[in-house]
Amino acid sequence: MLFTAENIEELNLLLQFKTAAHDSGIKVHSSARPEVIQACQRLFGKGLVTLIDGGYLTDAGIEALVHVQVVKSLLEAKTQVS
Repeated sequence: MLFTAENIEELNLLLQFKTAAHDSGIKVHSSARPEVIQACQRLFGKGLVTLIDGGYLTDAGIEALVHVQVVKSLLEAKTQVS
């Protein structure tokens, strides 16, 4: 299964949270791109953020962010050529 465009929007939105802690929140404004607004609504529906327009990460959201950050760092790592 490949990542969908919706998955990518959700992953990018999770990366907007500065830290995997309860003290960093975001607000997705009504003027944001529709894809971002919808991604935020999906994250809320999945129980990863506290408000339909962002808010704070839930415990599950914090766990998801940690995993997203790991994947991002692995993809950004320099390739070792043998």
